[in-house]
Amino acid sequence: MAKEETPSTSKDFEELQRKLSLLIESIQNNSKMVAFLKSPVGQYLDRHPFVALTLLVFIAVSAVPVGFFLLLVMLTSLAAFVGVVLLEGLVIFVGGFSLLCVLCGLGFVSLAISGTIIVSYVVVSSLVNYWFSPRPLTPNPSGDCQLATKPTASGGRCQE
Repeated sequence: MAKEETPSTSKDFEELQRKLSLLIESIQNNSKMVAFLKSPVGQYLDRHPFVALTLLVFIAVSAVPVGFFLLLVMLTSLAAFVGVVLLEGLVIFVGGFSLLCVLCGLGFVSLAISGTIIVSYVVVSSLVNYWFSPRPLTPNPSGDCQLATKPTASGGRCQE
């Protein structure tokens, strides 16, 4: 027994859908986005949405470690000007190796997050399609009501 959707909820969903459509349209009409989508990389990512989502998640989660690494490089460069040349090379090597390890780990994490997002999207969209799909109210030739309907006291008519 699902609750019937209230008119205000329906209007809220329509308003949200309209705003999202405008946002997507403004992004797609951006001249830089159009130029990127015409490039070979853009066309590849357009044909492979899972790869695009994985790349987006990877870039988002790797921004902080890369920023810390660049800060480390700048600080060690400053120390090199003071006279600690060997220490700088060692620290940059260790920092670069650490960055490599962190980025490899983040690559696996971004794959897992992308997979989770895709699976969640498929499950939620399937559930929404199941819950909100129209169900006919016509009786079967045998007189039994179809799935998701129940017989009423008035003859062979069915009701939800």
